[in-house]
Amino acid sequence: MRGETGLPVVIVAGLHSEARRKVVEHLLHRVPDSIALHHDLSKAADGTVVRQVRDASGELSRGEAPLVNDCACCALREDLVPELERLADAGLTRLAVVELWDSVEPRGMAEAVVHHGGDAVRLTNVITAVDPALVLPCLGNGDDLAEAGLAAAAGDRRTVGDTWARQLEYAPVLAVLESEDADDEDRALLTQLHPTARQVSAQSAELAQLAFAGFDVEAAAAAQHPACALLAWDAAGGALCVESAGPWLASLPDAAWDMVPPVRRAAAALDWHPEHGDRCQHLVFTSPGLDRDGLARLLESCLLTDAEYTAGPEAWKRLPAAFDSLLDPVA
Repeated sequence: MRGETGLPVVIVAGLHSEARRKVVEHLLHRVPDSIALHHDLSKAADGTVVRQVRDASGELSRGEAPLVNDCACCALREDLVPELERLADAGLTRLAVVELWDSVEPRGMAEAVVHHGGDAVRLTNVITAVDPALVLPCLGNGDDLAEAGLAAAAGDRRTVGDTWARQLEYAPVLAVLESEDADDEDRALLTQLHPTARQVSAQSAELAQLAFAGFDVEAAAAAQHPACALLAWDAAGGALCVESAGPWLASLPDAAWDMVPPVRRAAAALDWHPEHGDRCQHLVFTSPGLDRDGLARLLESCLLTDAEYTAGPEAWKRLPAAFDSLLDPVA
């Protein structure tokens, strides 16, 4: 984290555009001398990214940034830092609020500010704005962003659901819109999806304080590091892929541990078992109307019986491979 110098910058992200705009407007009115920067990518197909600068009273300026390598997000990165530096040099802005466009993910922009902003700016937080009534519909939306009119480049093949999930999990603060259409299940799902996030009302006074709280870009990246995963399982419709994500740490000699990323060691330590070490799986099922008891019975039926467990590792190696009939090798 940078020292307490430079123009404070907070990033506000999220596919829920109405919630995002309300969060930005709230910050502009709560923090005197604050400025919002927004790059509109809706016209990117025409070769142009529109930059808007505004404060609590309204629009201050509007300009255009050319596409970079036919990529609107690349243009945003190239244009964002110079604009922030310009505001910093003027010395009149207390907080710069970067409002990302709908499908822009905050990680790339956060890293651009931290790694290319120099001493003129400092990233003080990342906030994702959330309408709780839209959490499930967005998460379950498998449409390509292009189909939804939200692609940031011609070759952007991300889906709405994947993009929303990454916007949600990266931010340490979730600004939640008050919504009459949301129920307790929607809010419980939001908490389940990001249990460590600080959830605050999109209109709360606390939100302005959190905008200055500080942000550790390395820690945020580490939380999403693939080294924290022990088993890679991808499923879409009838397609299923299971592949190795590396050896269990418990199977490695002590000397090899120094070669493992620190975040991988930390993840293993959280669930370390005195006998099995880090050998475990975590299964998460998220859906409305799940049969919790039925799922529990089904999963328990997959476990070793007491007799099979007592027989020990050598006997386990002789058990039939239960997945062979499902995972035919691809030629």
